[in-house]
Amino acid sequence: MQSQDVAPRPTPAASSDGSVVDVEQAEAALVEHYPRLVRLAYLVLPPSLGRNRRVLTAHALTQRALPRGRTSTSPIPAQSTGRDGDPGYAFVRLRVLRTALEAGLPLTFKAWPKRSQLPPLLPQVFGLRLFPRSGGADELALDQQLSALSAPARAAYVLRGLERLPDGDVHKVLTAVGVADVEAALTEADEVPAQNALLDSPEFDPCSLQARPTDLMRRRQHTKAALVAAAALAVCGALLGLPGDGWGPNGAAAPSYAQNPSAEAALDPGKLTKVAPAAWQSSSRTDFSVWPARGDLTDDSALLRRALAVWARPGESVRMSATPSTPTGGPAGPPQLLYAGTVDDARVVILYDGLRIVRYAEPKDGTSGAALDFGRADGATRAEANAVVLARSDGNVRYLTAPWVTKAAERDLMQPRSGAMGLTLTGGVTSPMAGPQQQTGACTSWNVLQLTDASGTRLVTDLGELVPAHLTTGKPGYTKEASGAQALRTWSPMACSLQAVRSQGVRSVNAWEYARQSLPDASGAAAWVCTRAETWRGGGARVLAQFHTPGGVYGAVAAKAENVPACGTRDPHVLAGVLWRSDAGDWYLLAAGSRDTASINVTGGVSGSAQGYLLAVKTKQGAQAGLKGTLKDGTAINGLR
Repeated sequence: MQSQDVAPRPTPAASSDGSVVDVEQAEAALVEHYPRLVRLAYLVLPPSLGRNRRVLTAHALTQRALPRGRTSTSPIPAQSTGRDGDPGYAFVRLRVLRTALEAGLPLTFKAWPKRSQLPPLLPQVFGLRLFPRSGGADELALDQQLSALSAPARAAYVLRGLERLPDGDVHKVLTAVGVADVEAALTEADEVPAQNALLDSPEFDPCSLQARPTDLMRRRQHTKAALVAAAALAVCGALLGLPGDGWGPNGAAAPSYAQNPSAEAALDPGKLTKVAPAAWQSSSRTDFSVWPARGDLTDDSALLRRALAVWARPGESVRMSATPSTPTGGPAGPPQLLYAGTVDDARVVILYDGLRIVRYAEPKDGTSGAALDFGRADGATRAEANAVVLARSDGNVRYLTAPWVTKAAERDLMQPRSGAMGLTLTGGVTSPMAGPQQQTGACTSWNVLQLTDASGTRLVTDLGELVPAHLTTGKPGYTKEASGAQALRTWSPMACSLQAVRSQGVRSVNAWEYARQSLPDASGAAAWVCTRAETWRGGGARVLAQFHTPGGVYGAVAAKAENVPACGTRDPHVLAGVLWRSDAGDWYLLAAGSRDTASINVTGGVSGSAQGYLLAVKTKQGAQAGLKGTLKDGTAINGLR
């Protein structure tokens, strides 16, 4: 019988508490929890590396966390506490964290660089730049706050928020990886408010990536003439060290790859369109095209040049966000300048090219971390061109208002009787106001901006984009501003439903109370309200039918739909139903249609019908049913689902 070679099993290692970790156990933990370990490394690595290199380095460090030898007689240090009590996970987490901290150490001539301080050999991606999906303004703000922390403090913050470790365990882990002053790291981490949910967002997920090409023209030229390209690279390297108009004045912009008159004109701050301050008073249009240039830095050519260059060629270190379906390419020609000035701790530039509002922001202290945001604004009317988000910081929002706005105020949409709190206007910029609360628990408030001009008073709300959404009320085709007393009462129980359309490119949201229904137990009348969110791109409208009982704080979502004409100007009809339990414990199927509904029929697990636009049928808990209706003109209508 032939003998077979069998690889010896790795020698296990015992920790101080008796737990045993061998290489196979560590490998299993690494494979099972790979996405979380890579996210941990990505968050701890210094943001100055750039997003592309942070992604590749995070993967390299995680993959190297496994010991080299399959059999090892040396003890493998382990911790008894890991993810779900797994000592193998605690072991690989310790190795990932140690190398991530080493990667942030500066290179010196006094010692050989460690492997983690050098660009990773593997993985490598040629011809593409990889980076996580862009998040919202909150993720951007958190990343900027983390970048200001030291590496040990950043590690402490991430262990608390991502790993949910108490400070005692965080202290043990940081001590194990060699942090000299753990108490100082914990104290510094306290300076950034805990935002644990944001750490799990796609913004910080290096396993879900977007890809963009590198310079295609330069790659093609290098392929045709490698030797000539190498010589040219050496010449370019020498030229970049010389003073003059090289890449330096463009700040965070990527290298230029196109030279043509239109592109050069779009990058020239001297050719920016600046509208006269009183132009809007005589213009037939009242939109962003008649906004004057405001701010204390409108003559800062260096700042404007950097903003235009980054817009045309955003580099790897630039944080970008865009309203859905918004092109992110450079301007076709010289855009219009709306604002350039200092806002809190940043220099901000707002530009407009007829299709998009573009916001460029850079830290006032000169550190890295430029941001570039795009928002659709084509076809904006006076009501939709009232304000632009200028800055968000610590849950507060500053707006740049239209030149025709005379008053600005803040009000809680959930408290219609509380009144509005005035905001100061300085050069069109509002004082900070509290933004809508993004809470994982109960929604207790929803702050909106109230703007007044010669034509009336309007409400707009921040939905995480550059242009706030305009709020209205009433039957489609006959809507009015949401600032009146009755309109505020209609919106009050529906305010928190606006959270469902954040970052969806919403242009306006209308709330229409299309029916009132007496409840079967004689406890009052319930309101049926339909909210429709229209987008800047035209498609993707979202419709919610909500049911609000007397005394209730919130409206219950009875049905929802997307990309349907219902509850809009093209189809001002709606039909929806809900299972409702009375105080006596009886269950009913309640349904209501718009007032031109002639009859309603119920099919499926519940049978019944009613003439008119209201229906109430006694049923049982969990019943499934479908709704069909007929309008007074004989047209069939289906219930929203």
